[in-house]
Amino acid sequence: MTNKIQEYIIDSFQSASEDKQLLAKAIELLPYPVQIYALDGTSVMVNKAMLSEYQQQDDSQVVGKYNILKDPSIIKMGQMSKLKKVFKGETVYFKNIKVPLEYIQSRYDIEDLEIEEAYQDITLFPIFNKDNDVEFVAAFLINRAVYKGKDKIEKAKKYIEIHWQDKFDLEKIANHVDLSTSHFAKLFKKHTGITPYEHYNIYRMNKVKEKLMDTNLSVAQAFNECSIEYNGHYAKVFKDVTGYTPSEYRKRME
Repeated sequence: MTNKIQEYIIDSFQSASEDKQLLAKAIELLPYPVQIYALDGTSVMVNKAMLSEYQQQDDSQVVGKYNILKDPSIIKMGQMSKLKKVFKGETVYFKNIKVPLEYIQSRYDIEDLEIEEAYQDITLFPIFNKDNDVEFVAAFLINRAVYKGKDKIEKAKKYIEIHWQDKFDLEKIANHVDLSTSHFAKLFKKHTGITPYEHYNIYRMNKVKEKLMDTNLSVAQAFNECSIEYNGHYAKVFKDVTGYTPSEYRKRME
């Protein structure tokens, strides 16, 4: 499917290359991020999909300022020699490339990039003029996988809920979603409004609430059924979560 899209877009660009207005319109309407470069590597156009991808309102941070031949992330990947082939008339493909999000965030002054991790297929191809000389170079991107912060938080919540009877371990949870503990804790609070430990306690106290419905169990037994020792600390945690002491909660349910 991806190859057919690539071939179609390349053919469409070449067909429209002699009519600059038609070419610009074709680029703008594409649902995929597209950027056009002059022969010196300087960006001369980006479409709306590209601006949206990197949370930009306009092209002022890109057009005339970004040069793909000087991109440090491409240099770091060791792909510059391959990239330069497109400026000589070849079409080149980069498959499943990990997007350098930290560089992009810094480059475009993005304070809060929703994406945590992304992988793309990138196609770069020349646009020829009527004399069959390379006039521009086009790059378009197709996302293969995008992992947003909220996706990782949902994964972490599920992990906590599966391991609710285990001792709370922030580092283990953060490792499960491939984040540092500090970044994970910050991201979790941002997306949920509570800390991972608070979510852990809320989930466990909800389990205790279920056990308290069984009047054959004492309050202490209800806690023990959830692998929690009933003491002053957990009585307070229960009240912080529910607004009632365990005994008060049971009476209300009765």
